[in-house]
Amino acid sequence: MTKSLNHLKNTFSPQVQEQIKNILLQAANFKTEAENILERLRPPPVPKEPTQVLEYLFLKFHLVAKQLQKRQRGKEPFYIKDEYDVQDLLHALLQIYYDDVRPEEYCPSYAGTSPRIDFFLKKEKITIEAKMASVKHRNKQIAEELIIDKEYYSKREGCSHLYCLVYDPNEVLTNPRGFESDISERKEGFEAKVFVVPR
Repeated sequence: MTKSLNHLKNTFSPQVQEQIKNILLQAANFKTEAENILERLRPPPVPKEPTQVLEYLFLKFHLVAKQLQKRQRGKEPFYIKDEYDVQDLLHALLQIYYDDVRPEEYCPSYAGTSPRIDFFLKKEKITIEAKMASVKHRNKQIAEELIIDKEYYSKREGCSHLYCLVYDPNEVLTNPRGFESDISERKEGFEAKVFVVPR
């Protein structure tokens, strides 16, 4: 290597060597600047923890829903019109990251109602509820449903988390961040977390 460098020194004049050094320095500076720009633009990596993956999917839900309305070649758009549409899209998204997604499991009667898990991730011990806010289904009704769900699932064996997606594309819920905070809860052996989207 030293012999090669000595050969280059002997081949190029000091002036040309200085020009080469400047070009290499500029290239290194450009590389560093380009990497800094790309680092700022690079999307965050998808998290590995099951609950973090759910949060990631919930927060991306509205973007995916909007994209499905923009179909190509005259294809009929996929519009989310009700809670069943929310569940269908969420079910598809869950299967990207989870192998065992169990839909619609009915549970024994509790507090005069029969709770129904929209989705159950058995291995992860996570139950998932999907709601859609509307003019007829707002803060009070959704809160009552989630409080009952939370009380039931907190006592159910094999369930350590209840994650709730509340889809509110028309922004009918008042104070959505406060709504999330009021319903979310963490206690020993159980966590309930609510996400109102879009944000």
